[in-house]
Amino acid sequence: MKISARNQIPGTVVQVIKGQTTAHVRVDIGNGVIVTSSITNASVEDLGLAVGDSVVVIVKASDVMIGK
Repeated sequence: MKISARNQIPGTVVQVIKGQTTAHVRVDIGNGVIVTSSITNASVEDLGLAVGDSVVVIVKASDVMIGK
């Protein structure tokens, strides 16, 4: 897979929780860090996502903010 986004983080799916139309996919990216993505149930099905799958978390944002 080639994509222009630079923020690509490999990980493993640890949980998929489907709602009415949207699913929350939890991905372990290492060192105890979990990233959660909200995607459509249709996308979960299209990708065939399941616990244990190796995936790439892709972060694409026009702004990255830091607060203190």
